[in-house]
Amino acid sequence: MIQFKNVSKVYPNGVVGLKNINLSIAPGEFLVIVGLSGAGKSTLLRSINRLHEITEGEILIGDKSITAAAGGELRRMRRDIGMIFQSFNLVKRSTVLRNVMSGRVGYHSTMRTLLGLFPKQDVELALKALERVNIKEKAYTRADQLSGGQQQRVSIARALAQEAKIILADEPVASLDPLTTRQVMDDLKRINQELGITTVVNLHDIDLAREYATRIIGMRAGELVFDGSVEEATDETFMGIYGRSLRENAAEVQA
Repeated sequence: MIQFKNVSKVYPNGVVGLKNINLSIAPGEFLVIVGLSGAGKSTLLRSINRLHEITEGEILIGDKSITAAAGGELRRMRRDIGMIFQSFNLVKRSTVLRNVMSGRVGYHSTMRTLLGLFPKQDVELALKALERVNIKEKAYTRADQLSGGQQQRVSIARALAQEAKIILADEPVASLDPLTTRQVMDDLKRINQELGITTVVNLHDIDLAREYATRIIGMRAGELVFDGSVEEATDETFMGIYGRSLRENAAEVQA
């Protein structure tokens, strides 16, 4: 369970990123966050693992406050949270396997990880993660030799090797073509269903949100303006979230 309790975020320039958010995310959900650029989607997502620090309130992971965690406790809590970025966030000159192995750094000392001294079981875990996203044959290929979709699959494999209980995906398909987008979203959904990993995804594309989510929340100007099932997310609901027609929103996504 992930719980937001009266969470607000105000940036140093005075911009309100989040405004009094109260939200509970159940284990195993596939939650999609939708809204315009600047609505607070990324701020909400990245506050879960404290990539963004909140100004007020508290965020609980299970029964522990990640907001109050520090030192070793914070490191252990972050170890359970995998992050997938729009830009893949890979070391392009390193091999695919080496990038996936970086998901294991939270389990070992800094010196050991710097020297690349990972135990055999970690290597096996990384290879199994690559197999799950169907790119095991690319294990010893440099990351910069892969397509965008393949690189995003490496990011997913890294989260699996991390043995994350929660996966956060911040616009994971924004830079991908339609076919590759479906492949990556299929991977995320399959992993969510087969492994029960709680998955929280930011998306611009309403059709993708409806197809893959078990629950959709809508953000507007830092506020939570919709929280409901896919069936409840009608065209009128999305117009309320975006403040304009779905056709206008689709035109922006395609641009």
